[in-house]
Amino acid sequence: MSKTFIILLLTCVSLCVSAEHVIPITTLSGRVTDAVDGEPLIGVTIQITELSLATMTDVDGRYVFENLPQKNVTVQVSYIGHQTIIKKVNLAETSRLDFVMRESNAMINEVVVTGIAGNTLLKESPAPVSIVTLRDLQTTSSTNIIDAIARKPGMAQITTGSGISKPVIRGLGYNRLVTVNDGIRQEGQQWGDEHGIEIDPQSVRSIEILKGPASLMYGSDAMAGVVIFHGNPIVPNGKVLGNANMEYQTNNGLVGYSLNMGGNHHGFVWNARYSGKLAHAYKNKYDGRVLGSQFHENAANGMLGINKRWGFSHLNLSYYHLTPGMTEGERDEATGEFIMPVCINGEASERIATHHDLTTYGHGFPYQQIHHYKAVLDQSVYIGEGTLKVLLGYQQNRRQEFEEVETPDESGLDFLLHTVNYDTRYAWENHAGWKFNTGIAGMYQRSLNEGEEFLIPAYMLFDIGAYVTTGYNVGKWMLSGGLRMDHRHLHSFAEEDRFEKFSRSFNAMTGSLGAVYELRDDMRLKINLARGFRAPNLSELGSNGEHEGTFRYEVGNKDLNPEYSWQGDIGWDYTSAVVSSQVSLFANLIDNYVFAHRLPGVETDGLPTYQFTQGDARLWGAEVSLDIHPIEPLHFENSFSFVNAVQLHQGADRKYLPFTPAPRFVSELSYDLIRDGRVLNNTYVKLGVECNLRQSHFYAADDTETATPSYTLLSLSAGTDIRYHNRTACTISIIGDNLTDRAYQNHLSRLKYAGFNAVTGRRGIYNMGRSVTVKVSVPF
Repeated sequence: MSKTFIILLLTCVSLCVSAEHVIPITTLSGRVTDAVDGEPLIGVTIQITELSLATMTDVDGRYVFENLPQKNVTVQVSYIGHQTIIKKVNLAETSRLDFVMRESNAMINEVVVTGIAGNTLLKESPAPVSIVTLRDLQTTSSTNIIDAIARKPGMAQITTGSGISKPVIRGLGYNRLVTVNDGIRQEGQQWGDEHGIEIDPQSVRSIEILKGPASLMYGSDAMAGVVIFHGNPIVPNGKVLGNANMEYQTNNGLVGYSLNMGGNHHGFVWNARYSGKLAHAYKNKYDGRVLGSQFHENAANGMLGINKRWGFSHLNLSYYHLTPGMTEGERDEATGEFIMPVCINGEASERIATHHDLTTYGHGFPYQQIHHYKAVLDQSVYIGEGTLKVLLGYQQNRRQEFEEVETPDESGLDFLLHTVNYDTRYAWENHAGWKFNTGIAGMYQRSLNEGEEFLIPAYMLFDIGAYVTTGYNVGKWMLSGGLRMDHRHLHSFAEEDRFEKFSRSFNAMTGSLGAVYELRDDMRLKINLARGFRAPNLSELGSNGEHEGTFRYEVGNKDLNPEYSWQGDIGWDYTSAVVSSQVSLFANLIDNYVFAHRLPGVETDGLPTYQFTQGDARLWGAEVSLDIHPIEPLHFENSFSFVNAVQLHQGADRKYLPFTPAPRFVSELSYDLIRDGRVLNNTYVKLGVECNLRQSHFYAADDTETATPSYTLLSLSAGTDIRYHNRTACTISIIGDNLTDRAYQNHLSRLKYAGFNAVTGRRGIYNMGRSVTVKVSVPF
């Protein structure tokens, strides 16, 4: 492995040295004006995705890029309240490019997506993709990065309180989807129910959500799709820029803060950020404050690199630390109040939680400690009309659970995971409509048990895949497809009397084929067929222990086969200045679907025993969106999504897959009060409604799940930019969520089954009640 890395690095260095002398350079400059009055627009973002470069217009609406390679690139121009502009540019022929921006209407914003097969226009992607912009993140109230995107059509989250969220795409989660950050797949023991995603929300600028196994670049586990997190682009040459962000939430007392600075001195680039967040227990009108729902988060990340005519080389370093409480739902039978463990004279005891216990920012017992370290070397070299990209990454994830109050410094479960990621790819595009992408990617993992308790054995994993994708535009057709071959080898080590060693190898060939047809200038038809693959994870193959927080004893199955899927997507898009609509229908057939079932009459250590087994599953559903723009400042956005997930050849109580999101309707009505004002700019007010229908399709066997009633949540938000001397001095957002203080339980909340209140007769714990969030962002 180390020899391979050295060869890759030496190859890139030699290419960089030779390219520095042979690649001619150029500049690109221009002016951005408003279509209404022709006035210059200040603070417009102009981004060249392929070069990882961005700049902003000055007080005269002018921008400039220097020392650019003479190659084909995609220029993306974006400004709040205006339609995004995408333009293909040959830098060998163009040195000046002006833009005229029109105000936003119902037309679907054009965006460059990177996760399909290199840089692709959203309208040319046959597979469904959702985009979350920086503005979306700034105007959304959330407690973590997955919570911020969970309301997108087709998305959901499995939650354990307010601090831990796991993404779900079209009814599939855990190891059936991949999250990508800093260009590599995030690896943090994501097989666990209460294991979230270790990403600082403040470090994210935009997000791509790829639905379905259409992304051939990520291999096993990307069966449901991929969530790609993008950070800040490089600061313009000769600039040092920064921003300070602050946030407060009334319900759980959440206090968040972040400080970021970055610079660029003749191609030597850097960026640094520190973020923090802390929250005490949240409350709702049925449970009061929920013991164990508090959390504390710290994160730091930095980047050093160079951007030259031959390409760029960036070293990204990050650290993430989360300390979430663990809610067990134990209550006093007489009062219904939460009971917390305490230590008295060295002995474990219990007492009713006080107001101070529930409003302190410190943790009680039990709780977790998660530390995630990551280093990624991202290097791109321009070779002709193509780009050679090499990604090398190292991640260390340590997840500890502290349960015994009398021994507070001794962890029970203690997982230590080392991951080495590698990815080498070459992307090429010519003028005749062809696009080509090929590469080799994979990872090496070593997992250790450092605690006194065990759930899964220590293991070693090696994964490698080779892929090729291609696209071709001809007439009104946009065709794309690809193939991938994967090999994964897993070796489990013996440990005490609990685990026996074993080895498994998995091989697979997957692929996709899609097309987009332009029915009219404003209407497109999309179709895609994809083959997915997932190797069983170590928890499913070799677990043997109590899974803390799930109240069950889990036993693995070494004979599990890989999951394979066929998914078909049909989409229809229509866009105009007044009305835009998107419809996406999908069907997913999964062979060898892995799930845990209860062994009848078997208990281990006083807990019901579950073992992993397999069957066949069928999922189908739809996402529909309708945006109406009747007058210039008014926006009426609506979406509906549902999924029906069934296990084939099962009885009535086992028919439906667990953690299937309820059908959901989301509607937002927003009004732009001020655009391009002298003091206030982009001032808006927005009313939102989220209606989750009754979920009567649930996994009823062994009382695993129950039906979830419908509920409707009302929100109201407002925000504005404040300008000073033609510059944005700060951005303020105020978001009110669950304004009616509705008591509800989301079907994917794991706390829905945590404990029983003997006083009220209610089972489980309810979600957060009314909350108001204030966000302030100050650029400098």
